[in-house]
Amino acid sequence: MSILTNGEPGKRYLLMGNEAIARGALEAGVSVCAGYPGTPSSEIIESLSKVAGNRNLYVEWSTNEKVSMEVAAAASFAGLRAMCPMKQNGVNVGSDFLLHLALSGTRGGMVIVPCDDPGALSSINEGESRQFARLLEVPLLEPGDFQEAKGITRWAFELSEELHSMVFVRSVTRLSHASGNVEFGELPQVNPKAGFKHDGFILDEMEGIITSAPVDYKHGLQHAKLKKAVERFENSPFNTYQGPEHPELILVTSSACNFYCREAIGLLDAGDRVGLLKLATTWPLPPKLIEKYLSMTDRFFVVEEVIPFTEENLKILAQEMAPRIGIKTIMGKRDGKLPMVGELNPDIVTQALAGLLGLEYKPQPDDYVQRSREIVTRAPNRELTFCPGCPHRASFWTINNVLKMDNRQGFVCGDIGCYTLSTLPTGFSASKTLHAMGSGTGVASGFGKLKQFGMDQPVLSVCGDSTFFASALPALFNAVHNQSDITMVLLDNSGTAMTGFQTHPGLKTGAMGQEVPAISIEAVCRSIGAKVKISDPFDIESTRNALFELLEENGVNVLILKQICTLSPEKKAKKKFEVRVMAEKCLGESCGCGRLCTRIFRCPGLIWNKDKGKAEINDVICIGCGVCGSICPNAAIEKKEVA
Repeated sequence: MSILTNGEPGKRYLLMGNEAIARGALEAGVSVCAGYPGTPSSEIIESLSKVAGNRNLYVEWSTNEKVSMEVAAAASFAGLRAMCPMKQNGVNVGSDFLLHLALSGTRGGMVIVPCDDPGALSSINEGESRQFARLLEVPLLEPGDFQEAKGITRWAFELSEELHSMVFVRSVTRLSHASGNVEFGELPQVNPKAGFKHDGFILDEMEGIITSAPVDYKHGLQHAKLKKAVERFENSPFNTYQGPEHPELILVTSSACNFYCREAIGLLDAGDRVGLLKLATTWPLPPKLIEKYLSMTDRFFVVEEVIPFTEENLKILAQEMAPRIGIKTIMGKRDGKLPMVGELNPDIVTQALAGLLGLEYKPQPDDYVQRSREIVTRAPNRELTFCPGCPHRASFWTINNVLKMDNRQGFVCGDIGCYTLSTLPTGFSASKTLHAMGSGTGVASGFGKLKQFGMDQPVLSVCGDSTFFASALPALFNAVHNQSDITMVLLDNSGTAMTGFQTHPGLKTGAMGQEVPAISIEAVCRSIGAKVKISDPFDIESTRNALFELLEENGVNVLILKQICTLSPEKKAKKKFEVRVMAEKCLGESCGCGRLCTRIFRCPGLIWNKDKGKAEINDVICIGCGVCGSICPNAAIEKKEVA
């Protein structure tokens, strides 16, 4: 049972931000939810998938974000309420479709929930989704706390249906993954019937065909929808002000920065000097509301993550209103009061506000800072690393060794997933390029056509099984069709491991736990003309031989390295081997291998005993993959199969 459906209306419950968003969708009567796994958004669909059977929901992990938006849009076209959550990069993936959908309009309420990652806490960029709301010309809402995460999500469906437009509800990591108290509302008893009407006049949004054409009419209609959204925004209860009637300064903020601003005002005891305008309707800004608060004082400080989106929009409105309200000073990121990159926190905001108010503020006493620095220097260096027994470590060990033995300066085009760590020492620094999901194979496809310009280096790409279906297939098709010379190493660990083992089309289980047909990666690759070999990455010798053979082949080759993730629910706590270092055989520093096991291979399950001068197995974290037994040049690591 889930608290999301069993909690009592009127009572307060502790929810993660993503759970609050899910509850808001349930209170709105959502029928369809589709997305692609991506931190910090994944828990929204995971929460809804657990209650799908009780609420007549359809929930799916789509092959990628663009497809998830198309699935959700189909539900909207059929009159149902639909939601589509994703991380910030997902909006980029779906932007082609979204540009059309913004013009064609929607029917049932459709809410896009991009969860941005300021500071790139679980990403390799801190891209902004807010820009897309302005690009697409659709309304943007930003919850400022956990209660609002629920309430704004619910309201977004109503707004979407009123406007016949999708609505963005933006979250960020610190809201999605933190927890707070949320008061529940009623869950509606809905049993909607889907039906797609398409026989009406072409310009009839509710009964005609759905298309972005004719663009001149549809674009004008879109602007009329935005104007209507602004009218609703003027009186939105989610825009709030706290502070004196005539403040010295007003902080303008939204999203998780609301927490930082409130804490900063409290720490400085500046509540009688500073006002706090928390905006939830951040695009388009409601001009009458903005003019009301711009008229209250002359100085404003905009606190937001990551780019100065609200700051710039506020400055545009202030300039237009200047003949009526005078010249205003609007500060924030553009003048350096706040950093232009990275995540904010209460200390950063408090220090900036203190400077604006002429106050002194130190986050910690000098002796505390000095002492903490001393303690930090004593802590052991903990580099990012693959988990104990991770199949990716074994894969990149072989890839790195084969490329060195091949001696033609071959290289790997990397990709997004756990195996992104292959750019670091834990992956033997094997990957030399790293961009978007699926781009490893796309970039490799380009490199593989450069022989006519004298390039003779072997080109490899790496790709996970989930990424294969999400975005690498078009790149692989391109490589085959254009006869590029590449080897794709497909790291198949049977799930979307990086974000929590969500399903994908290569598995037999769907998002709601139902049995579904699995699509064979091997069959797909063979069907388009690629040469395919399959190996277990834990079998070092077989994998090495297979990779050597493929590097000698022209055209597109695929090496599928199939080994389930160590942390997967199916494998967790199950050991294949009992592993031990035979002390009498371990020669330690005198081996001549340079402590290959603990200094180079560096599985966390292997440790170096300085006192004994020997390698040892950490039985607590060793998962018994047995790979280390294959790399010791003196055969000092013994592995015995567990019965």
